Amino acid sequence: MKRISRISITSRPALLGAVVLLALTSASVAAADDGRGPLGVTADAGANRKSARVGALFAADGAGRPDGSHFCTASVVHSPQDDLIVTAAHCLGGDGDLLFVPAYREGQAPYGVWKVMRRYLPEGWTEGQDEDSDLAFAVVADREGSRLEDVVGANRFATGVATGATVVTVTGYPASRETPVKCSNRPTAQSGTQQRIACPAFTGGTSGSPWVNGDGQVVGVLGGHERGGATADVSYSVTLRAEAARLYEEAAGP
Repeated sequence: MKRISRISITSRPALLGAVVLLALTSASVAAADDGRGPLGVTADAGANRKSARVGALFAADGAGRPDGSHFCTASVVHSPQDDLIVTAAHCLGGDGDLLFVPAYREGQAPYGVWKVMRRYLPEGWTEGQDEDSDLAFAVVADREGSRLEDVVGANRFATGVATGATVVTVTGYPASRETPVKCSNRPTAQSGTQQRIACPAFTGGTSGSPWVNGDGQVVGVLGGHERGGATADVSYSVTLRAEAARLYEEAAGP
């Protein structure tokens, strides 16, 4: 059965992905936690300051608390207001309130629960769900007098970086797990507007996962072609070019 996106949808590939992940993790956790580890291997993402910039997205209930399971991934990117996250556009297309939980693990929110206040989606997505526009930003509200970036830090959103210029690390939250996974590899071009990466076990829920290079730059966001991929072993991202740059400027502005 093909998955239609990397948002949380129960499917046979998602269950198979969990089995694959268990087989891979035991041999690679230590290496992955200490650094990039072997290329093309998916393992548990260690809990540290850098991984705290990645979190899970939840729907909010009437009391402003997480309602149900996490369904997508997002990450903090630097902005003048210290309040910006990036994810896939298909993760933000609904009307209900959303919450971002950085470093979410096993039902715990070590850095708090942050309410999404504003969403920024490109016209290519809002007008026609163009897969080449599957990228979005959201502004979160301050929490207890603190701004998100001040609490967990941020990566820098980078446009114009050549696909495959360096190895990147992808970190995300499969819906079948309560902890994040990570994988490092070198992206390749899928087309002039899409890039791809070979990393196993990135199943439903990993849409929005950041692709971060060694300079701490987000150079891809899991989504795009087939809303992130129809198999668990290959994932996609739009190439971050002019449209992405314009959207970031709009979202990061006053």
